[in-house]
Amino acid sequence: MTTAMPGSASAHAHAASSPRTLGDQLHASPAVAAAISTLVGEYGAKGAQLTDAKPGDPALKESYEALMKRAGDVRGRGLLYPYLGTGVGRGALVELADGSVKWDMITGIGVNFFGHGDTDMLATTMRANLADTVMAGNLQSNFDHYKFGETLLAMAKKHSRLSHAYLSTSGAMANENAVKVCYQKHAPASRVIAFKDCFMGRSVTMSQIGDAAANRMGVPLSTLVDYMPFYDAVAAERMGKKKYIDMSVWHLMQYIERYPKQHACFIFELIQGEGGFNVGDRDWLKTLMEVCKAHNIAVWDDEIQCFGRTESMFAYEYFDVGQFVDVFCVGKMTQVCATLFTPEYNPGPGLLSGTFTGGAVPFAAGTRVLERLRDGDFYGAEGKFAKSFGHFKKHVKELAAKHPAWFPPVMGPFGPAVEDIVGGIGGMMRFTPFGGNKEKINKACKHLFDEGVIVFYCGHGPYHIRMLPPLPVFDDADWGKVFACVERGLAKAAS
Repeated sequence: MTTAMPGSASAHAHAASSPRTLGDQLHASPAVAAAISTLVGEYGAKGAQLTDAKPGDPALKESYEALMKRAGDVRGRGLLYPYLGTGVGRGALVELADGSVKWDMITGIGVNFFGHGDTDMLATTMRANLADTVMAGNLQSNFDHYKFGETLLAMAKKHSRLSHAYLSTSGAMANENAVKVCYQKHAPASRVIAFKDCFMGRSVTMSQIGDAAANRMGVPLSTLVDYMPFYDAVAAERMGKKKYIDMSVWHLMQYIERYPKQHACFIFELIQGEGGFNVGDRDWLKTLMEVCKAHNIAVWDDEIQCFGRTESMFAYEYFDVGQFVDVFCVGKMTQVCATLFTPEYNPGPGLLSGTFTGGAVPFAAGTRVLERLRDGDFYGAEGKFAKSFGHFKKHVKELAAKHPAWFPPVMGPFGPAVEDIVGGIGGMMRFTPFGGNKEKINKACKHLFDEGVIVFYCGHGPYHIRMLPPLPVFDDADWGKVFACVERGLAKAAS
């Protein structure tokens, strides 16, 4: 972690050596810089005391259980994990209110990619708090709002035709804006094509597009969705890749011919998140996108979970399909969510709006995330993310060799599947114990939590244990400590 003090993310960042406005003077104040430095130093001293996972303090057990009950009463049901933080952490380590310390290898399902207590991010957000308002919107906003969009677009334009960005406060809202843009462009077309096992969010529309029945129970079905199988590397190898791609095109054409000129868009998850960290294939994606272009169907790329985590910043860049993308969504690690689109998909006035688009703190933090991703040594086959995935895979393989009974053949829909027990790419990591059995995977996640490492599950049969670790601030030497917790947790789950 770095203690460098980032520059102001405000509209006053352009100021010369002699500040002109009161805002310029505030951000240039030595007293402000000294105060931030003092606060960051105090925090860093506390975070430095966290070195490994540890159990909770028995003296705090009763008060922690009382907090958990209060949280459950507010929510209407108990929390999935008994996680209530104190606000102190360091990298992948986080302190909970019962005094325990956990290895956080899921980071809020990928939101906190720079971990806990990162001093650079702390300084950034403290300075952002000097803003005159908490929230920004379409009617009134400081330039922080547009600086984030400007920074994101400068990177996105390198390998795509994306040229405009509209910001929002959640990934589901970014996706809602994307589908509206597609509907308006291709009106009156109203159907959507999506991949099996996709996840789009939990709004009324997105819960209908997402391929999980539990997420739309009781919701009136008003969105017309056609589902395509996602890329299956095992099937492609057995059939031959060309035949497999031809079969996928045939499948897509069945929908296009059955509902001529009725599809507004095809929502592409180039790498599926909730669906199981399933990784697409460049030739397969390119061919399907070419079919969409030939039939005037928008190509909508959802990278809300995978953005920044592959061997390239954008997944469309990794697969070299950016030239086909019409609409693009990003969120999670960027702190601010956004819908990007090409000039042809720039919507008419009134379609996209909202009282809130985000706050000063997430705008500044999101901009800093983008800058650090851009300027770091994270990407490429020799970058940190690829190397970290290699370390992860090595530890899973060693664990499976030591405890083969925990890793039986992975069960697919038609029996045992020839599938590696390790999957994903870069900072999207998953492994498959217990044959991918849902009940056993869920129990394993909770046992791992008890033993000091926070993970989550993904997939739809088989199910997997997934990690979205804070790789930019994670020391690869700590994988051994993490997997010591994993081994203890899986031992409990196996028994």
